[in-house]
Amino acid sequence: MTQYFQAIVVGAGPAGSSAALAMARAGLDVALLERGNFPGEKNMFGGLLHRMSSLEAYIPDFWAKAPVERHVNQKNLTFMTADSTVNVQLESGNFDQAPYNGYTVLRPKFDKWLAAQAVEAGATLITRAMVDEVIMEQGQIKGVSVLGRTGKLYAPLVIAADGVLSFVAAKAGLRSGTFKPDQMAVGVKALYDLPKQVIDDRFGLTRDQGCANEFVGCTGGVRGGGCLYTNYDSVSLGLVVHIGSLKKGKKTPCDLLNAFADHPHLSKKLKGGRLMEYSAHVIPEGGYDMVPQLAGNGMLVAGDAAAFCNVTGMHLEGVNFASHSGILAAKAAISAHKDQDFSEQKLHGYIKLLDNSFVLQDLKKFKHAPKMLHNDRIFNEYPDLACRLMESVYRIDGKPKKGVGRLALDAVKKTTGVKNIARDIFTAWRAL
Repeated sequence: MTQYFQAIVVGAGPAGSSAALAMARAGLDVALLERGNFPGEKNMFGGLLHRMSSLEAYIPDFWAKAPVERHVNQKNLTFMTADSTVNVQLESGNFDQAPYNGYTVLRPKFDKWLAAQAVEAGATLITRAMVDEVIMEQGQIKGVSVLGRTGKLYAPLVIAADGVLSFVAAKAGLRSGTFKPDQMAVGVKALYDLPKQVIDDRFGLTRDQGCANEFVGCTGGVRGGGCLYTNYDSVSLGLVVHIGSLKKGKKTPCDLLNAFADHPHLSKKLKGGRLMEYSAHVIPEGGYDMVPQLAGNGMLVAGDAAAFCNVTGMHLEGVNFASHSGILAAKAAISAHKDQDFSEQKLHGYIKLLDNSFVLQDLKKFKHAPKMLHNDRIFNEYPDLACRLMESVYRIDGKPKKGVGRLALDAVKKTTGVKNIARDIFTAWRAL
């Protein structure tokens, strides 16, 4: 059966559902396609949702209505070796009041809810819809066909929000070839069931407060990092590891995650927890240099499909970038319908909107960060340096104490070397 819409969104993740919501609110007849049985069935991330201020404009009191687990008022960065940890903690009262700075969420619940907001606004959700081909007529995209179904879906505008591999953008010719392993990471996550009171006691939380803990030095020499996020009555433990480094090190993500969970620091946090699920997901981490063509004749690209993920070592942002880019794509689509012009030139208005937003501005600002993170010393030597230094500062052995400066210099000489640390500080200063 052939169907006609004013816009088709491929992918009911945060980018796609946000785009469908904004267009439906503007009165457009929108089809939102999802390849899973329901939105969120095939989506995964570590579990930390940064504030989505653009979505709050469409959903007032977002923090009270969305199915979030906890709001994050405690942030931790932990440097880890095989038997030591050094932790830096921020617990802020400013993060303990709405609108909150971030939340822990579970994607199956959150994505299903966000897509439902788009449906409530008037969008048509079509599940189990795997796009097979992009319909092209006289150089203009006119719709898509769905695998295994007769008939086609037509619309003058298609928004590709189908994830980092984005076969839709590739079929439309907006992305040449595949992304390189050096631009990609794989995220793996284990979800452990724990009672709310146990979580509150172990992490020093009350009410619906949450903790977000990032780790460096936990990936067995592979470039990457770890995370531990508290949900309402479960915790998410995850790793993000660089695919190129993973292949070179000949280690599996599963083995690395198991070793991470067995570390003495983590085993105390997870004690008594029951493993509920295990999941994995490919992540774009190439930054601004990885962004493909974003607009074509009848098509826009948003979210992970556009490589909108900000990986700096201090930040790992993706869902907020995805949602905001989806809303900006919707605004460009609304303008195109107003003028009945779906040419690439007209749709370049989307890129102008992105240029004026935090999405492209942050990606440009930190465009050198991905290359900086290819430095193996960050994941091997610097965690050891941090732990070695703090052990020296606090060691009481009956010998005269050295000054902190002397201790730091000794630790540097035994690990990274003075020249290397000077070079790395300069590189980090340029990147961050």
